[in-house]
This record gives sequence, C-alpha cells and structure tokens, in this order.
Amino acid sequence: MNGASWADQWDNSAKGGRIGGGAVVKSSGGGAASNSNTAKYKEKLGQGLDKTKAVASSGFKKLKTGSAVGFRWVKDKYHKTTNKH
Repeated sequence: MNGASWADQWDNSAKGGRIGGGAVVKSSGGGAASNSNTAKYKEKLGQGLDKTKAVASSGFKKLKTGSAVGFRWVKDKYHKTTNKH
C-alpha cells in the first residue's frame, strides 16, 4: 500500500489520496459565452456592491448625526438640572 488510508483512496476531492485523482468536473460547455456571462455577472455584482456601500455610508452618517444630536440633548438636560442654585 502507498500509505494512503481507505478513506483517502475513495475521496472525490482534488486533494484526495487517489493517484492522478480528484473529482471529475463536468464543464457546462459554451466556453466563450460562459466567460461573457461571468463577466456580466461580475459587473452587476460590482455595481450592486457599490450601491450597498453608498447606502451603508449614508445610513452611517445619519446614525452618527442622530447620535450626536441625542447625546447633546442629554448633556444639555443634565446640565440644566445640575446647575440650578
């Protein structure tokens, strides 16, 4: 035996112990069309991520502004109650 365990010999992954082995990967055909579809998908995904980043950024700015206003209001209320003579 070449030192591989029984499980490694029957493993279908590419890193398995089978000589020359690995899983059989089937191609869906249409090489050039497949590449153009992949490029279109990546472009749309990138655009979607850009939109997500913009929305998250604007949301964070609103949260930051709202929090600052809220803390300022609490600070003012605290000072009004503690500064009475």
